[in-house]
Amino acid sequence: MKKSNYTVEGSDGLVCTARLPRSSATLNWLADLVRGQLEKIGSRWRTLPARKIAALVLAVLCCDQRPGDLAGGNGVHRTTVTRWVREVVGLLATRGPHLDRALKKIT
Repeated sequence: MKKSNYTVEGSDGLVCTARLPRSSATLNWLADLVRGQLEKIGSRWRTLPARKIAALVLAVLCCDQRPGDLAGGNGVHRTTVTRWVREVVGLLATRGPHLDRALKKIT
């Protein structure tokens, strides 16, 4: 993947410094996970829809984009993007196997 020094707006409206090679299945799965959590906690709205939140989180986690860079281009604050990353990492952690089960499966 080539990196560029200018911002690019992708087909989903996400502003970042590189196009993200991600599968739509992964993005949809993560967006559904975020959407489910928002319904569970009773959050009535977020600044961005769940799909864009998922895309921003993937950009931070997979492409090592800085939250401040992504935040400015998408009309949210850096701390908001950082909070979304922490929330999604927590959601992913709860879906993963517990350490004792994983070690037992390996042995």
